[in-house]
Amino acid sequence: MDPADQLNTTQVEDSQLELKPSNCCSTTAAISDENFLKLDDSTKLVGVQVILILAYSIIILFGLIGNSLVIYVVYKFKNLRTVTNFFIVNLAVADLLVNTLCLPFTLVYTLYGEWKFGQVLCFMLPCAQGMAVHVSTITMNVIALDRHRSIVYHMETKMSKDMCALVIVITWAVSALLASPLAIFREYGTFDLSPDESIQVCTEKWPGSSMNGSIYSVSALLVQYGLPLAINSVAYIRIWNKLKNHMTCGGRNDRHQRRKKTTKMLLVMVVVFAVSWLPFYAFQLAVDIDSTVLYMKDFKLLFTVFHILAMCSTFVNPILYGWMNNNYRTAFLSVCKCYQPFSFRSRPSKGREAQKDEDKVCTDCKSSNV
Repeated sequence: MDPADQLNTTQVEDSQLELKPSNCCSTTAAISDENFLKLDDSTKLVGVQVILILAYSIIILFGLIGNSLVIYVVYKFKNLRTVTNFFIVNLAVADLLVNTLCLPFTLVYTLYGEWKFGQVLCFMLPCAQGMAVHVSTITMNVIALDRHRSIVYHMETKMSKDMCALVIVITWAVSALLASPLAIFREYGTFDLSPDESIQVCTEKWPGSSMNGSIYSVSALLVQYGLPLAINSVAYIRIWNKLKNHMTCGGRNDRHQRRKKTTKMLLVMVVVFAVSWLPFYAFQLAVDIDSTVLYMKDFKLLFTVFHILAMCSTFVNPILYGWMNNNYRTAFLSVCKCYQPFSFRSRPSKGREAQKDEDKVCTDCKSSNV
């Protein structure tokens, strides 16, 4: 997923710097020739920069609020502490990491066109960013396979919470391992654009042929997008067919209806993931296959737009939970009612009975299961 960029900061005349997608969260500054630097770059326009700042800020705000709310309600309400919801919390944690580790740094990098965060973060951030995305995709696969096991094969034995915790730990360990090359094969340095101008760069440096970087890039794309999408699709198609056949046979009960609603919600999550990330991954694959894509007009702006679309997936999931799941919706509303400003909750115009009802809702959401 990460195109190889070779940079020799001590021999500028042999260096090549290209602006390529380095990973899911940022671009790598790199120069192939002077013509590249003269390409039109709409991200330097003030109006475009204002729009980008607003877009990234909205995604960060919604992502932080929505995912934090998901984590809080699962912690707060006992009846939400199920294995599936623990995996959903793991998704929310990964999305929070993407919001905090990807978006602010990518925005600054896009606006300034160089690495502004020092040597330590040059090695740490790309690895952490890649790890967070791997955690999201692996977790979605685990949820799909667990539901496939219980619904398609009628395995009533549920995954224990201890096993769930172990799976989550393994997910993070595997994700860190898959993302580790982004920290290992990296170089930080200063690149002289002219005798009077230089920029700080954080670029990949692969041993041997630059083809190694392209191999890792395509492999990561398959692991982060192609394979998870295939697994999810097969699992949910089989689950949906099983539930549909159950309905045809006249089996209608509350448990079946709950399973159907939850499966529909999880299926929509996968569709949102696939649609939001597809333009970004397709664009990145085009760069890996044909390097001339780098020279197309407004390459940097196109990359940023596709990146924004992909990052929208980090705040959409909590909206889906509130829209498609009664338990989450009730929990979200309860938390919101409990944290209304006191002046709003106790308006003098309210009747005594209405005030008692409102206080009861707030008390219930603190003391009872949703």
